[in-house]
Amino acid sequence: MEARESCKMRPLNVVATVFVIFLFAAPTVGQNQAYNTLTPDQVEKIAEASIDPPERVSLYVKFLDERADAIKALSKRAKSAARAHHLDNDLESFANLMDELGSNLDMYSDRKADIRKALKPLNESVQKWQAMLHDLPSDQAYDISLTDAVDASNDLATQAKQLIKDQDAYFKEHKDQAGQQRVEPQLEH
Repeated sequence: MEARESCKMRPLNVVATVFVIFLFAAPTVGQNQAYNTLTPDQVEKIAEASIDPPERVSLYVKFLDERADAIKALSKRAKSAARAHHLDNDLESFANLMDELGSNLDMYSDRKADIRKALKPLNESVQKWQAMLHDLPSDQAYDISLTDAVDASNDLATQAKQLIKDQDAYFKEHKDQAGQQRVEPQLEH
């Protein structure tokens, strides 16, 4: 009798196990989406710069500039299904990378890391990216990715402008912390 109950329970255990695997795997896939848009060398550079927030922001800007140049060059090629497919993928990667940069800015802002020297070049680059995206011809094959990229660039532009104001005000008041890469949370006594 116990053997039959054990056999009946196995399919249920398998289903439960598969469900749990998908439950925990789904967030992991989304979290690594931006890293999937980077080459292994770029991922390594980003990881190495994790203790130097301004350098890390500058690397993201550099990698986004490279992608913007590639998108611009691809958009000038003759129209074809392959071109549209590549633009769709590149625009999606571009948006994901901008979102990842935005997440890093949030983290550094929360830590009160002084990233002011990287924000001006970021702000200038975002304006170029927005112009490039605006100049892309509309095509049903990549309109959704283009819209996502435009939205991501608008969000990043707003975030960068606000962060410049916030950082200037914070470090004007806390001059002793200017230039610090990050501030660890202080325990109150």
